[in-house]
Amino acid sequence: MLGLSAVFMLLTFVVFAAYGVFAAAIRDRVLTRPRVLDAMRKVFAATFVALAGRLAVQSR
Repeated sequence: MLGLSAVFMLLTFVVFAAYGVFAAAIRDRVLTRPRVLDAMRKVFAATFVALAGRLAVQSR
């Protein structure tokens, strides 16, 4: 059982390390492109407006 736990911990570490490397690479690509940043800001803003509108018309 200890061996299986060690394998699980190792695989979990590998997956999260790969996720971190991938996220860092995507972050660098996004931050160096102003058009992508502008588009993301607009999408987030539109999402918040849509959520606010949904909340405003929702009945209790």
